[in-house]
Amino acid sequence: MNDSTQGQSWWKRLSGGLKRTSSSLGTAIADLVSKRKLDAAAVEELEHELIRADLGPDFAGRIAAVLSEGRFDKAIAPDEVKAVLAGEIEKVLGAVAKPLELTAKPFVILVAGVNGSGKTTTIGKLAAKFRGEGKNVMLVAGDTFRAAAIDQLKIWATRTNASIKASTPGADAAGLTFDALAAAKAEGVDVVLVDTAGRLQNRAELMSELEKMVRVMRKVEPSAPHAVLLVLDATVGQNALSQVEIFQKVAGVTGLVMTKLDGTARGGILVAIAARFGLPVHFIGVGEGVEDLAPFTARDFARAIVGLD
Repeated sequence: MNDSTQGQSWWKRLSGGLKRTSSSLGTAIADLVSKRKLDAAAVEELEHELIRADLGPDFAGRIAAVLSEGRFDKAIAPDEVKAVLAGEIEKVLGAVAKPLELTAKPFVILVAGVNGSGKTTTIGKLAAKFRGEGKNVMLVAGDTFRAAAIDQLKIWATRTNASIKASTPGADAAGLTFDALAAAKAEGVDVVLVDTAGRLQNRAELMSELEKMVRVMRKVEPSAPHAVLLVLDATVGQNALSQVEIFQKVAGVTGLVMTKLDGTARGGILVAIAARFGLPVHFIGVGEGVEDLAPFTARDFARAIVGLD
């Protein structure tokens, strides 16, 4: 498949995946501006709609200010509003759309996120991506609290032809990580993807476990982890903001992966997160398939979320 065909099929999946968000936003915009001139009340209503789509009050205010500039009391087409919206979204996201660059060997990626965010599946999809690039990949089943997470990772290892280090449920995650990293160095592995527990009920316990994992990693490889990716589920909307806050403190997050954008009308939450935290967004997911996780590009996302072709 050549690059342009690949680009087209990803655009199809992206715009299809963001349909629920773009159609609810598109309907709101059309209802507001197609029947009347753009007055203060219309702008205010639009601001509320953007907040409802989880784009965040700060960003909604910014759009309101841009639309108010010199456009008051004029007829404006829905597509003009969408274009303004897409342009402003692209500005916010352009600052955070950064590829994940592998700068070491082995490149150690600690993957964090609450249970149910799609963390283990994302690790599998990343393993498939790196394997597709011809890299040696090792998976580490560091979420030792959940037997299901260990089993799921073993399936992904088989499916992607990656190696795996796993232990029994309840085993010491830090000890497992230490052994895995030592083996990865000895075996010349390119990328190590480490799963972690995602319980937020007891933050202190989670924090001490993650700190311990990082501490023992550094005994083997002083520069590890080279990336700490937080996996976020778009369907949780505003809750994602507090997850970023907690995991930033607990795990020193270096970048984000947002999943399940195809299952929600709240895709705007990614814009709110970018505006508030400024963390790099490396990948987004719009479906279950391996090819539904792709590097994040600001312009494509901005146009897809407002429903522009």
